[in-house]
Amino acid sequence: MFHTDSEQQGGFYMKELLELLEHDARRPVNELASMLHRSEYEVEQDIKKLEKDKIILSYNTLINWEKFGTDTVTAVIEINLTPQREVGFDAIAERIYRFDEVRTVYLMSGSFDLLVIIEGKSLKDVANFVATRLATIEGVTQTRSHFMLKPYKKDGVIINDEERDRRLVVTP
Repeated sequence: MFHTDSEQQGGFYMKELLELLEHDARRPVNELASMLHRSEYEVEQDIKKLEKDKIILSYNTLINWEKFGTDTVTAVIEINLTPQREVGFDAIAERIYRFDEVRTVYLMSGSFDLLVIIEGKSLKDVANFVATRLATIEGVTQTRSHFMLKPYKKDGVIINDEERDRRLVVTP
């Protein structure tokens, strides 16, 4: 596909805009416009178009719930499936991603078909969800659960990045 120079520059600008928003969606439009050498009006219109075209799907806040005092259990579940005729894995994936407990669903290559990330209030809640809701879906042939023990980094953000002295202690 052939692109003119102005189209390529426009694509580069849009990619830059998306990267800035992905890193900090709260950045003011006037700051974005200044950084991208565009007018505020142009940036506002482009953001509206990106939202309308479903390129920007949502604005999220990353919260350290543990620090807030709310305990949750996060599990990664590997699922093997028997694909359904004419729809493959899509229908089963849709059934799974509609559960409130489910945070993320990916179709994978390799030794399992779907990777599902869920959250629950306790290990028992997560185990019950897997046993009674996931494993009983027609087409699910096997599940393997892995529980998250401690987050270090999520979505590019270091969770507990506290300033501390990292110098080696020297003793006589």
